[in-house]
Amino acid sequence: MDFLTEGLKHITWEQAVMWLIGGVLIFLAIKKKLEPALLLPMGFGAILVNLPLSGAVGFQEGTQGILDWLFSVGINASEAMPLLLFIGIGAMIDFGPLLSNPKLFFFGAAAQVGIFITFILATLIGFELKDAASASIIGAADGPTAILVSQVLQSKYMPAIAVAAYSYMALVPIIQPAAIKLVTTKKERAIKMAYRPESVSKLTKILFPIIVTVIAGLVAPASVALVGMLMFGNLIRECGVLDNLSETAQTTLANLVTLLLGITIAASMTAEAFIKWETIAIMGLGLFAFVFDSIGGVLFAKFLNLFLKEGKKINPMVGAAGISAFPMSARVIQKMGLEADRSNHLLMHAVGANVSGQIASVVAGGIILSIVPGLL
Repeated sequence: MDFLTEGLKHITWEQAVMWLIGGVLIFLAIKKKLEPALLLPMGFGAILVNLPLSGAVGFQEGTQGILDWLFSVGINASEAMPLLLFIGIGAMIDFGPLLSNPKLFFFGAAAQVGIFITFILATLIGFELKDAASASIIGAADGPTAILVSQVLQSKYMPAIAVAAYSYMALVPIIQPAAIKLVTTKKERAIKMAYRPESVSKLTKILFPIIVTVIAGLVAPASVALVGMLMFGNLIRECGVLDNLSETAQTTLANLVTLLLGITIAASMTAEAFIKWETIAIMGLGLFAFVFDSIGGVLFAKFLNLFLKEGKKINPMVGAAGISAFPMSARVIQKMGLEADRSNHLLMHAVGANVSGQIASVVAGGIILSIVPGLL
């Protein structure tokens, strides 16, 4: 009968802490409805892999558990899961508001500044280059990009980076308003912007993902997989002859891959890898990057306003929507605009900046992947 108590004999306090962390993630997914498709499987997986002698991760020498296999094939071998998820994300995005107001491209670029500030900061406090770069990309508020960058660079903190990236994405409605209010006044938040969209032809929408992929590939070749899958998904949406597949990519594919990605990430969320002070530091650096990405976008908009006439000024909050958390960030900006002035509608401007951030975040990830390996 010893086999009935063998598991109890091998429980450690670190594993118990991971059960608690898994429970918190499940609570946030179910009770708070924060990224439930990802946090729920991630939380359950964290419990699964930290059960003593867990067969899910092949505790016996020479064996491979199902989560080990999913991680090996779906992430470690070719980063397939994050890239497949980008097809679904691309199919969800309408670049029309951005194409009708191309200057919003600048906000997507400006809102990546926190990534590079955090990269420098993390290096200065002692993290290895590959870990500093991986932690900094959390600021993009783009979970698949954060996972892919940390995996390609072989950061030992990939589990913490994945948890931080998706947690901060889910907490956009809490974190971003606080960051924006630090650097804006109520008068600035009440600035109105007229929305006069120019017509965007179907041909333009079809050519756009192709052109972006080519340009990104020439500027940052390491970003081709990221940008290419995102733009491929968008091309499926815009071509007009694959409507059923576009709908499938947006719903079934995106949801299924997200579910599998969440529980697969958990394969590396073992107590030995997760319970260390560096994990807390990584979470803190990710938050710093996320906050300064938002602030960077706001400050860039304020800088542009120095050269714009009254009536043409940009609401600085639109700059904060240049992060990749689509469409949560755009909704936050719309809500804050209405709080400052009940007749202030910023949604479409914010959506344009937000989809620009989708492109900019994957390009930033590609730049990191292009630069860092050469420095190692």
